[in-house]
Amino acid sequence: MEDKELPGNVPLRLGEYIRVLKLTRKPTREEFTVIAKVAGAGILLVGFIGFIIYLLITVMPGWLK
Repeated sequence: MEDKELPGNVPLRLGEYIRVLKLTRKPTREEFTVIAKVAGAGILLVGFIGFIIYLLITVMPGWLK
């Protein structure tokens, strides 16, 4: 069992990756669209938060004068 943890044991890790890939399947169109919408909403949310932080950093110092 300890051989699994050795970094040089590439064939065993490759076998584990192949086993996981065999279990995967192509998502349906509905699953793909839901995932794409959620990912897009997350990207927009992070961008909006970044924009708000940018505005606070650049505009707020002028308010204190």
